[in-house]
Amino acid sequence: MFVSREPYSPRELIARVQAAIRRKPKPVDTSSYRFGDYEIDFNSMTARRGGVPVFLTNLEFKVLGFFTENAIRVLSRELLVNEVWGYNAYPTTRTVDNHVLKLRQKLELDPANPKHILTIYGAG
Repeated sequence: MFVSREPYSPRELIARVQAAIRRKPKPVDTSSYRFGDYEIDFNSMTARRGGVPVFLTNLEFKVLGFFTENAIRVLSRELLVNEVWGYNAYPTTRTVDNHVLKLRQKLELDPANPKHILTIYGAG
């Protein structure tokens, strides 16, 4: 990053900020998400597995949405509690486990051997 010790004009500052904004990658549309034979639409809060509707609660959609937004990250229980339930809520980590279990039961073909909602023991 370029750091100038000399003062410069407000026009130059605006031009630099606009250039930085243009270089920033565009956000991915997360209103709908597809994986395997699953289709999740977060705008209409609908989920389908092989064309068959799967009924999820509002909180299950929030958890699933956070999972899809962070698909390449390992997420800890504490992070899920803070980001999904919020800092003012005080659910236990077992609450997170129960919601993940419900999502697996509703979305995975074999919840005992999940392929999409995975646990990395000791990490998240």
